[in-house]
Amino acid sequence: MSSLLINGKPIALDKDGYLLDLNDWSAEVAQALAAQAQIELSPDHWEILELLRSFYQTFELSPATRPLIKYTAQKLGPEKGNSLHLNRLFNGTPAKLAAKLAGLPKPTNCL
Repeated sequence: MSSLLINGKPIALDKDGYLLDLNDWSAEVAQALAAQAQIELSPDHWEILELLRSFYQTFELSPATRPLIKYTAQKLGPEKGNSLHLNRLFNGTPAKLAAKLAGLPKPTNCL
């Protein structure tokens, strides 16, 4: 188990780098996790992270890639709800990496 240090407070992570306590999530935590993945969060990233957090509040699970693409297309339109856009934003692993940055659990069917 590892942790992040955000504003002097340790944030516990599991062995895969996901938050142990979803309530620890904040914009600063997202920025720190993104930095570990060598990503600079843009407005496009934040749009997907907010969408994922909304999905989780509604369905209480982190979507795998196909449901993530479908949900994004429904909410943001086909130009953003497609695998090319999401793969470009999240280094080819949109469901796993976006869930991690959004402070959500690892999608259950992602290895």
